[in-house]
Parts: sequence; structure tokens; C-alpha cells
Amino acid sequence: MSIPFSVAVKPSIIRNKRKPCCRRYGVITSELTMVPKHSRTASFPQLSKQGVSVADLHVQEVVEKQSRIADFDTPYLSNFVPQFEPGFLKNAYEMCRNICAEYAKTFYLGTLLMTEERQKAIWAIYVWCRRTDELVDGPNADYMSSAVLDRWEDRLHDIFNGQPYDMLDATLTDTISKFPLDIKPFRDMIEGMRMDTRKTRYKNFEELYLYCYYVAGTVGLMSVPVMGIAPESHIPAQSVYKSALYLGIGNQLTNILRDVGEDALRGRVYLPQDELGEFGLCDKDVFSRKVSERWKEFMKQQIARARFYFNSAEEGASHLDKASRWPVWSSLILYRKILDAIEDNDYDNLTKRAYVGRAEKFVSLPAAYTRSLSIPKTNTHSSFTRLM
Repeated sequence: MSIPFSVAVKPSIIRNKRKPCCRRYGVITSELTMVPKHSRTASFPQLSKQGVSVADLHVQEVVEKQSRIADFDTPYLSNFVPQFEPGFLKNAYEMCRNICAEYAKTFYLGTLLMTEERQKAIWAIYVWCRRTDELVDGPNADYMSSAVLDRWEDRLHDIFNGQPYDMLDATLTDTISKFPLDIKPFRDMIEGMRMDTRKTRYKNFEELYLYCYYVAGTVGLMSVPVMGIAPESHIPAQSVYKSALYLGIGNQLTNILRDVGEDALRGRVYLPQDELGEFGLCDKDVFSRKVSERWKEFMKQQIARARFYFNSAEEGASHLDKASRWPVWSSLILYRKILDAIEDNDYDNLTKRAYVGRAEKFVSLPAAYTRSLSIPKTNTHSSFTRLM
């Protein structure tokens, strides 16, 4: 199976200070047909430990690890930062920029206000996440297997060990040598892809919440170290990370509500089964694609929950470094508008796909920019409660 980001380039050499090696690049492909080095569990991830959400425990772990990394005066990979041929890394980041500009236009515009180093790092993270998602939802998803994801995770470890496989991997290796990034959120995202290959129903919101963490909340945890926390911020770093997590949760819940009809055509229902039952609904009602009054009431509850997470994300968005806030506020505002569009369609997300038009997106950008200029507030709520 090949990742759909394949470009012919001139051969380049990467030299690794930790372990001498020479790797030549011909065509940038991500063939993942190798036998995995070790097997991974196929069970559904544990939901909680001692009454605490596993997702929240992951946030604590990531914050602690990345804080320790940030305490060092030298980069995380300082002992074996790969040295690239002149122009190689520049071309690699240009590829990332083009991919981000093509597939995430509004977000890309927001990144243009960042410093050059942060821009490139966010583009590299975006591209890795997109490639990971394409394994399950891309044009070659029919060839998906557990071995493919196992090999992709092995490649991730190679990236963090300063041994990238191709040009796009090289940008992430360079990024983690400059920012305090821990591997855990990246591994967790791959775990989310594994869940997608073996699970098409979710008993309750607790299960769905964990899935949303793996496939989307992880992106927030990856991004905070790059975007940075405002020097004038006085709230705990964990609160900023939780806000980033909640933005990811809100985004994924919105994606789920927007795509209910499309997912149903694939036999998937990303909705809490117990809550469907509370409204007298079941999978059959989803597959029938009929918008009943019960469906509308159910959707109102689901939309309210997604908005709750967006509201919870606002505090952290205001405490990011000033130059990094615009893309985050753009995401907050535009994803909320998708929820508005579902309401405007009279809650018909079974036969219609809610979307925000290009003109409306561009009109929203100034509002997002204005919000990004706001001074961090410290007298807001300091704790977050999940809407279960």
C-alpha cells in the first residue's frame, strides 16, 4: 500500500550522528507491506483507570513528558539530529506547505501569521496526521490491515530516532529536534486508526469520547508545544493542553454529526447507542435516512454537546502564544458554523451534508483574527467537566 503523497525527487543523503547511515531517496512512497517487527493488541482500549478517563490520563502524561523535554537547553534529538544535504529540507517543507495549502486552506491561511519555524513544524505535523488518516480513509483503504498500521508505527519510531524513511518523514524528524514533542500523541493517533478498522459501533459516549481523543484530540497535544503558551499566561499548562484536547473532541464530534449519512452508507454509526435508545432510535432509523421528530431532538442534544467542547476550548485558545492563536480561533469559529449549518438543514444530516461556503469562511477570518488578539484571562473557570 502506498501513501498518496508520491513525488519524484533527486537522491539525497541523510547522515545520523548517533548511528552512521546513508539513505537515498528516489520516489517518495510509503510502502507498508513489510512484516511488523512486533504484534500489537487487538482489544478495545481501556476507558478509565481508577475512575479517571484514559484520555485525561494521557493528557497528564504528555504534559509531564513534554515539560521535562522543554527543561533541557538542547533539542530533544540533540545527540543524533540528522544532517541533510543543502536544499533537501527546504524542498521537503515546501511539499508539506503545498499539501496543507491544498487540503486545509483556511487553517493554512491562519498559519501564515506564525513564525517561520512554527509554520514549518505545524505543516509537518499536519502532513503526518493526514497520511496516517489516509491509511484508513484514503483511496487505498481497501488494502488496509493491522500489519500496515504496525509498520507505520515502526516508521514513527524511526522518525523519533532520527531515521526518517522519506522526505515528508524528514520534516517531522526535523520538527521534533526543535520542539518538545513526545511520541505518545502520535502513537495514540495510530491506535485510533486501529479502532476504525475493528469497531463500527459505540455503546455510550464514554467509548466515543475515547475514540475522538485518539483520532483528533491527539492533534491538539501535538500542536501545543509548537504553538507555544503565551508568556503572560498564568493558568497551568495542563489547562491549555486540555483546551487543545477539547477542541479536537469538538471538531471530531462535529465531523461525526456532519457525516452521519455518509458513514451509514459504509455501515458505520459513530453515535452513542444508549443515547439513540433514549430517543427511541436505533441503527435502523439511521440507515432508513428519514428525519423524524425524534431524530431532530436527538441531534439537538448531540449538537449541544459539541458546542460544550468548543466553549471549553476557548480559554486555552486565548492562552496560546499570540502569533499562534489565529488558526485555532479559525477552527473554533468555522466548526461551530458547521453545527449551525446542520440546524439550518432542519437537522437533516442523513441525506444532506452540512458545509460552510467559501465566502462565509473568508468572512469569518477577520472575526477569528480579532479573537486571536484577545489578552489571556486568568479569572475564568480553571477546571473542566466533561458533558457525559
